[in-house]
Amino acid sequence: MRQLGGLLLLLAGIVPALPYPPRHLRPTQAQVARRFLVDVLTADYPAAYRRLAPEVRAAVPVATFEATARPLWQQGQTRGAAIELYQLGTRLDDGNRASQWFYRFAFASDSARPPHLPPVLLEVSFRDTTTRAVLSFGLRRH
Repeated sequence: MRQLGGLLLLLAGIVPALPYPPRHLRPTQAQVARRFLVDVLTADYPAAYRRLAPEVRAAVPVATFEATARPLWQQGQTRGAAIELYQLGTRLDDGNRASQWFYRFAFASDSARPPHLPPVLLEVSFRDTTTRAVLSFGLRRH
């Protein structure tokens, strides 16, 4: 019994030191993108800011982030905060920057309206397919 207690203490010391939760417990990149947008659309800017990549947070002050996020929030006030995944893909390197993986979301209220292209899309991009930190975001208009 004493050995079992020692093993549990050893495991308790190791588990918190793991850098990431096991893969099956980590949110998918699409879930992170959606959560980021929900945070912005509900004006929970501190939570959204925490989801940014560390290098983005280092370069962008909170006030600048909030000012940049506010137009997305305003669109949500007009169209409703419900969103749905519309598109995902890779933006290929155009010579000025590396390729980026992106997710585009449409407002659910726009999905029932013709023409079948949403007038506004919310975009979230990541450095690659494995990262979970938001690299950029914005509005795309058709």
